[in-house]
Amino acid sequence: MTHAKIPATVVTGFLGSGKTTLLRHILQNAGGRRIAVIVNEFGELGIDGEILKGCGIGCDEDGNERVGQLYELANGCLCCTVQEEFLPVMQQLAARRADIDHVLIETSGLALPKPLVQAFNWPEIANVFTVDAVVTVVDGPATAAGQFAEDPVAVDAQRRADPELDHDSPLHELFEDQLSAADFVILNKADLMTAAQRAEAEALIRPELPAGVQIVTAENGALPIDLLLGQGRAAESQIHLRESHHDHEEDHEHDEFDSLVVDLPAVDRDRLLAALGTLVTQHTIFRIKGFAQVSSKPRRLLVQGVGQRFDSHFDRLWRTGETRATRLVFIGQDLDAAVLRAGLDSAIA
Repeated sequence: MTHAKIPATVVTGFLGSGKTTLLRHILQNAGGRRIAVIVNEFGELGIDGEILKGCGIGCDEDGNERVGQLYELANGCLCCTVQEEFLPVMQQLAARRADIDHVLIETSGLALPKPLVQAFNWPEIANVFTVDAVVTVVDGPATAAGQFAEDPVAVDAQRRADPELDHDSPLHELFEDQLSAADFVILNKADLMTAAQRAEAEALIRPELPAGVQIVTAENGALPIDLLLGQGRAAESQIHLRESHHDHEEDHEHDEFDSLVVDLPAVDRDRLLAALGTLVTQHTIFRIKGFAQVSSKPRRLLVQGVGQRFDSHFDRLWRTGETRATRLVFIGQDLDAAVLRAGLDSAIA
């Protein structure tokens, strides 16, 4: 019996462009489509996967995780790990092909999309899946201002925090590579741009795109599902024609980085953020992500930090039977878990 190939949409774009918001929009408006989601994250704790679950992605209407819908890859560089991590996940999905209508793949903000698309030509994948489209999400206001992201320093810190990413190429080259692989570009945050700014952003993007690639403006990634899914590009069949800055690199070397998890009991929110700020000034810490139990609060606190910039908010209620605790992932160099743990003692409630 012959089965039609399962379409896969690859969503790429820099930190803060709105990729996760786009995924949430697609899944909330799936119209009955059975969609499997692969999120690409680094570190020992898949924080972005947990954020998606907190937004309802990968969960049923009662907030329970749907078995096998959300897959997390524990590494930020798909060009290095397609065989080690991506291929096994796709094989799992292939075994469940009768249960899946579409696959969404969110790359990390700095992953190169071309090697991922090329992996769809592997025999183990090619017979089951096809790349419906590569969707590149662009921060409109930042692009109009001549930048590739709202905070280029934070993007560069994200890259340096990931031991598997290319640390040498200028970031604008990575941005251009994301555009060169695109079948469809979303110029996001249109509500924050004037008509002149939208025109300026499109003028900056257009020269980097293959002929015929559409640029569509959006607010929070809210576009019709039939526009986002079902494009039928079979991108893997012509991705070799898309030139990129990294075409002639056989491999890239990476610096040594540490990825450490620190577990704590309940904490005081203000003291936790103060302690984290102090640790960042005392140690080589590039990124911090995690969750915290705040005393007397029924909701879980999400904590994210790049360099000395921190954001925290309560993302969801603790679930019945769920262990309430604090878990933080530190990415940096020459880190010592015991020293970091001691530096956070003052935050314990």
